[in-house]
Amino acid sequence: MMAMTPERFRPGIGLRPGGERPELEPAVASLYAGLFDAIAGFSRNGINVVSDLGIHDFYARPLGIWGEMERRLGGLPLLRVGVTCPIETIMARRNADPQGGFYAAGEGVPAPVQRWQEAVHAGKTYDLVVDTGAMSPEACAAAIRARLP
Repeated sequence: MMAMTPERFRPGIGLRPGGERPELEPAVASLYAGLFDAIAGFSRNGINVVSDLGIHDFYARPLGIWGEMERRLGGLPLLRVGVTCPIETIMARRNADPQGGFYAAGEGVPAPVQRWQEAVHAGKTYDLVVDTGAMSPEACAAAIRARLP
């Protein structure tokens, strides 16, 4: 999604919590709607889709993205997986590889990282939760695979 998003709408669905760019928020809702419709189209055609999304509703005004996902993917096979990790582990990983400054890193927990951790799980009900701080990638994948038909 990020690569196909026109520059004027970036960061698009990657817009962080906090209402930092309210002028982009209508585009964010449209981008998510298009993404959910594409996923639904693939699913209806018998194609399995795995999508790694961090959905939050902490914009200048609520956009209802999670509910829109539920509506647009309603009736289709859907496994909602919450991916958690202790903030200390997240910061250790960010500090070990800040991706050339793309990731906020350093001492303590930067405000955008803290907002993300609070916003991304708020009000969500998952079918499965995996903890990437306590589980290996292989164990997370196995837990997810065990829940698939």
